[in-house]
This record gives sequence, C-alpha cells and structure tokens, in this order.
Amino acid sequence: MVLIDWAIVGLYISAVVLMSYLVGKSQKNHDDYYLGGRVIPAWQAGASMTANQVSAISLVGAPAFIAVKKGGGLVWLQYEMAIPLAMIAIIIFVMPLVRSVKGITIYEYLEKRFGYHTRLTMSLVFLVSRSLATGVALLATAYVTSVCMGIPLTLTIIIIGTVSLLYTSMGGIKADIYSDIMQLAVLWISSFVLIGILIVLLEPSGLHNLTNERFRIFDFTATGLGDGNSFAFLPMLVGGLFLYISYYGCDQSQAQRLLTAKNDRTAARSLLINSLLRFPLVLTYCCAGILMVPFLASHASFAEVVNGLPADYLMPVFFRDYVPAGMRGLLVAGIFAASMSSLDSAINSLSAATWEDIIIPIRPHLAEKGDRAKIFIARLMTVCWGVFTILCALWFSGGTDTVIEMVNKIGSAFYGPVAGVFILGFLSRKAGQGGALTGLASGVFLNIVLWIFFHDSISWMWWNCTGFFMTVLTGMAVTFIVPLPHDKARQETLRVVDRSDYSFLKKYSLILMGWFIVIIIISLCLEHVLT
Repeated sequence: MVLIDWAIVGLYISAVVLMSYLVGKSQKNHDDYYLGGRVIPAWQAGASMTANQVSAISLVGAPAFIAVKKGGGLVWLQYEMAIPLAMIAIIIFVMPLVRSVKGITIYEYLEKRFGYHTRLTMSLVFLVSRSLATGVALLATAYVTSVCMGIPLTLTIIIIGTVSLLYTSMGGIKADIYSDIMQLAVLWISSFVLIGILIVLLEPSGLHNLTNERFRIFDFTATGLGDGNSFAFLPMLVGGLFLYISYYGCDQSQAQRLLTAKNDRTAARSLLINSLLRFPLVLTYCCAGILMVPFLASHASFAEVVNGLPADYLMPVFFRDYVPAGMRGLLVAGIFAASMSSLDSAINSLSAATWEDIIIPIRPHLAEKGDRAKIFIARLMTVCWGVFTILCALWFSGGTDTVIEMVNKIGSAFYGPVAGVFILGFLSRKAGQGGALTGLASGVFLNIVLWIFFHDSISWMWWNCTGFFMTVLTGMAVTFIVPLPHDKARQETLRVVDRSDYSFLKKYSLILMGWFIVIIIISLCLEHVLT
C-alpha cells in the first residue's frame, strides 16, 4: 500500500471513531447505551443486521470459494435461500417472545418462562461461544487484512480489535448500528469497484467464455446424510434454516437489534429489510468470484503465484498485484469495514448479557446506581470483552487451523439446541425448567456424538436441525413425565400474546415467501446462463 491508500483507510477509521464519540455524548442511561433508547428505525436495524453477517472473509472468501476452493463454486448461494424462511419463523414465533419482556437481553424471557437457572445457562452458553467465535472471526479477518495492508498478523489483529473496541465502548449500540451502515456502504462500493477492475483486466474473449462447472448452483445429488456433502441443497437449506433462526432470533448479538425497535412492527420490518438486502449483497461479491475464474485461466503468471496458497489468499494477492493505488485503499477500507462490523455488535452484546444476566442477579444493589455510573460500568465491561476477544485471536494465531475449526463447530453444536429451548416455551405451557435444561443438554450431547463418530458422513449443517429437534422432543418428554403444576404454568407463550395488533404478520410473511421464490428463480436463471 502507498500513501494514498493509507490515507483512505485512515480517513475511514477517523470518521467512524469521531461519529462514535459524538453519539456517546448524547447517552443518558443503559437503554441508550445498549438499546439506542428503543427508537432505532427499521431500516437502520435491518441494514446493521446485514452488515454484521458480512466479514472480511465474505468479501475475499466467497470469490475464493467460487473460483478455486476444492468442492466449491456457486453452490454457496443455496445457503442464502434459507434466509427468507428463517425470517418468517422469527417474525411469527420468536420475535413476540423475546420482545414480551422489557430488559436489555433476550434471555430475560427464559427466566420468566422457565426460571433463572435457564436464563443463566443460556446466557453463559452465549458468553462463552460468542466470545470465542468473535476471537476466531477477528483472527480470520486479520489473516487477509494483513496481506492486503502488508503488515504483520499480530499488529493487524491489534489494530482491528482496538479500533472496534474504541468506537463500540464510546458509542454503544447506536454507534455500532451507524458504523455498520457506513461499513455496509463501503463494502458494497468496494465490491462493485472490484468487479469493474476484473472486467477491465479481462480479455474480451474471457468475458464471452464464462461457462464453467463451478457455476452450478443447485446440488440435488447428495443429502449430507451418509455422504458428508455439506454443500448439497438439503443440508444448506434445512440446516441453514435452523441456524439462521437461532442466530437472528435467539443470539443476543443479533436479536439485541430487535429490542432497539419501538414496537413489534418495526422489529419485524427490520428483519424483512435484512432479508431483502442480503441476497443482492452476497450476489455482488459472488460476481467477483465468477469473473475470477476466467481471469485465472487467462493470467497464467497470477495463477502460478496463488497456486499452493490457501484459497482465502486469492483475493488479497490480487489486490496487492493488480489493483491500482487509491482503489486499493478503498478495497482495503472495505475489508477493514467488514472486519469491524463482525466484531462491534458481539462486544456490545457480551457486555449487555454480563450486566443483565450475571452481575445484576448477583449484585442487585448495582441496579440502583446512577445512570452515569451504570454507563461507566457498561463501557468498562465492553472494554474488558474487547480485550478478551483480542487476546483470544492472538492465542489462536499461534495454534493450528484445527483449533479454529473446532471453535466454529462448537458454535454449530449449540445453535439448534438454543433455538429449541426458546421454541419449547412456545409449544408447551407446562414445560418447566427441568425440561428446558434437560432438552438443551440432550441436544448438545447428540450433536457432539455426531461430531465425534459421524463427522465424515453427516454434514455439520444438519447439527442445527438434529440439536433443535432433540431439545424440543426431550423437553416435551420430560414435561409429560413431570408436568409443571397448572397453577404454576408460565404464561409467557405466544398463545397468550395479544395478537390484535399483529396484522402485519401475514403481510410480511407473504413478502418474504415471495422473495424466497424470487431468489430461487434468479438462481435458476443464473445457473442456466453460466452452465
């Protein structure tokens, strides 16, 4: 990178930090810090959700997966087809549950529905899994950012982590959301710049010869059950459905945005907007992968350089060798933006869960402190979690890829069971804390068994489904054997939620179902043209 590239990256970082400082000056209490005063518009929350799902690995990893990774290709688009279906399930089943309580974490619902030990257990699962996963995400993005910026990996981790920590601790959730919107814009513009550069560099004949077997999108030949194919249609659609239900609806780092809305309609609209934005964004950076296939075929020297390197180094090497100064700075700023957007929400939500689910139940007198004191404590906890994730990334960087893979699989082992506990509270009024915790344990146990003994034959995508159903069925069985007495039955279920103002449910569900069909049609047409 040359001076102008560093200037662009520095200008972007300065703008984010300044914005966070200005936002932080207006905060008066915990609701402002963790929930943006509960007045965040739907378009801001929805755009923030979209940005959070895009990391630096998305911008460089998706094109590499399509162009060079063994077993890869456009089959990755099958994963996106689960998004609209998951949003429908969250809007109808999960969102009214988590918004039925007035706290700052979604796990308060579990205490009112089952008991404090369920809330504590689920919050601890979130704190452990999300903090480790955030450390892994920081490391993964630092790998590619390090190559692009030409600086050591350790320094890259510290820079990305420190900047994210700085603006998140100052500005809270509102700063996260505003910065996510900025990051989404920079990332999308960077993707279009990358596509334009590839088109300019390609020979005219290359643009006319885009057909390739890697551009096949749908894979109906495998099931992921017994064949170990994780990228077949069924495991990606069904497994992805349960994964996204859990991630967007039952994970504090994402569902916290549902709590920032002033009412249920606004929260549901944010989920709708997220779904409408995601597929076009993913399709944009997948187009870079499509163009990279003929580029590799027509540029033998570049293909020789990247041959033997890990797939995710394809795009960073391309940025370094082929992107002109100035534009390279914009692309690196896009990668930097994507890196930070995957960290800021996690740090803020870890702080929120620690305060609300751990500290206050143990030290309730702290809830009586003044607003300024509580905001100071909130920022201090945010700093502590930010430092912890940076240390995790530094620790993982000295290990092997197996450690990273293991941490990610641990997260997948919990996604289905976590969603199962929330849905159990909806399905049965008499399900108690014993059923919820037994169900959670059995779901996680089943997924660990599949991981240890069947990892070569059963796709890890199915764990989201198996863990969910095992949790729900076990919880129902325990309830049948030891039912909760009727006079103690919890009432925080969807059955007793006032549905009089939920006329938007049908409308939004129909829009999302229509969007699902549109995605299928676009994918079929794209596959037909490219293959």
